Amino acid sequence: MVSAFAASEKVAGTFPGKVPATFSAPAVAVVPLADGAIQPQAVVDASDVIHVVFFSGQPAGGNLYYVKLAADGHRLSQPVRVNSIAGSALATGSVRGAQLSLGRNGFVHVAWHGSKAAGDATSDIPMWYARSADGVRFDAQRSLAGRSKNLDGGSVAADRSGRVAVVWHAMGDTPGESHRTVYIARSSDDGATFSAEAPATSAPVGACGCCGMRALFDRDGGLHVLYRLATDENRRDTAWLMISGTTARPPVRIHPWDIQTCPMTTYALAEASDALIAAWETAQQIYSASLNPKTGSVGAITAIPGTGTRKHPSIAVSASGERLIAWTEGTAWNRGGTSAWRLTDRNGAELGESQNAGPVPVWGLVAAVALRDGSFVIIR
Repeated sequence: MVSAFAASEKVAGTFPGKVPATFSAPAVAVVPLADGAIQPQAVVDASDVIHVVFFSGQPAGGNLYYVKLAADGHRLSQPVRVNSIAGSALATGSVRGAQLSLGRNGFVHVAWHGSKAAGDATSDIPMWYARSADGVRFDAQRSLAGRSKNLDGGSVAADRSGRVAVVWHAMGDTPGESHRTVYIARSSDDGATFSAEAPATSAPVGACGCCGMRALFDRDGGLHVLYRLATDENRRDTAWLMISGTTARPPVRIHPWDIQTCPMTTYALAEASDALIAAWETAQQIYSASLNPKTGSVGAITAIPGTGTRKHPSIAVSASGERLIAWTEGTAWNRGGTSAWRLTDRNGAELGESQNAGPVPVWGLVAAVALRDGSFVIIR
């Protein structure tokens, strides 16, 4: 299914995008992947090269591909398959797809939830990882999950010092969601080797069994993880875990949600000049807030204006502080929807928005990046 993407010199889309004429704002371009390609994850480097990972194939067991795009949408490389074991990626549910991070010297790091057990029938689903030094080929995929059982919600973060962290949540020593634990596998050599998985905290934190996570290293080397708690039977609050070295602070509850079933949500996290910017879903609405890593405090929580069934946010922050949040509208289990976005200045004043920025297929996601000229690109 990747052939249509590979054959096109330019991904379909409009450059630049459009914002209401009454605003003077950066351009926002919305770029669809080719038919059959879903769940984009994107990061941009210092040269405005957009690095994209996407899924193609059967949702229960397909493949991941990596490609480089120029800021104007032209393809800079042929799509390269990330997973060395065919069909080992899972797209069903939209919460377990691949995540992508750029590290030192241009290393590309990808982690994803396996579609099936790695070994015999008694094996558990693996947490897969693969890396590329040049974007032309990926090393053979490796399972980092070790003894974790019933894992979910994998994410990956890398920094300019060669550190890589792959995180996920899995069953603790005692059955039940309230006893689930966040695990981390760490590397200090650009992903060449990893430590054995270890709990991020000394006690189980409780994690929603089938919700996603998002990890990020800040510029000071702190590791930040957003995830959904599952405590007190019906509490599934958004939580923020801060880790310095091997020491984790107690999780910060960002936003409450009383619901007894797993809502299958994902998270977004980006770094601004003076804070981290987080976005998440609570009760079919997208919220965002600034997080202060130094104090562990959460700024004012803001909802996207309007109503709808909103899920799967993505965030991009420009050098001058404009913030773009993109998300899906109307998506649900085995149901597609549309993409939407809202652009604000650093103080939260709206600069532009679109409530229908093009269709999102079944199990689809959106990915937003900010370019050096202050414009933005959303891939859907």
